[in-house]
Amino acid sequence: MNKCIFLDRDGVLNEDRTDYVYRVEDFIIPDGVPEALRSLKDAGYLLIVITNQAGIAKGLYTREDVMTCYNYLQERCDQVIDDIYYCPHHPNYDSESLTRKPGSLLLEKAIAKYNIEPDESWMIGDALRDMQAGRRVGVRTVRIAHESQSSSECDGCAPNLLEASRFVLQYA
Repeated sequence: MNKCIFLDRDGVLNEDRTDYVYRVEDFIIPDGVPEALRSLKDAGYLLIVITNQAGIAKGLYTREDVMTCYNYLQERCDQVIDDIYYCPHHPNYDSESLTRKPGSLLLEKAIAKYNIEPDESWMIGDALRDMQAGRRVGVRTVRIAHESQSSSECDGCAPNLLEASRFVLQYA
């Protein structure tokens, strides 16, 4: 079985904005992200992005826009990410979906496809819904947040992905 780091996108792999990030020119990769991903990959983890992309349901951007940003991220990070799963739905615009975090269906699909061992895996995200989705499938969780935002909903808290990777690697 494989071990995996599930990664939220906005606020973890790229800077989040008040509006949606769907253009490469707005897709800002924070310092330390490529290094963090490489260190996790070198430690034997699969790297899988799990992201809500409600802007698709809202008609603000397309699936192709999501993949263009993903491909840009891959180019900047030496192609270390193994896969991306995204939810294009929003309950107020098209439909309810178990693929939308805090639902866990995207993680469940990845676990089945890649033969992932939840006990050896982690979810890294910046929102409570990321922690909830991870907990639903039995992976440990790290929240990217200021210390004042830490809660009992996660196993660890870090200010950025690089520090989150160092936290995870203590347990590898």
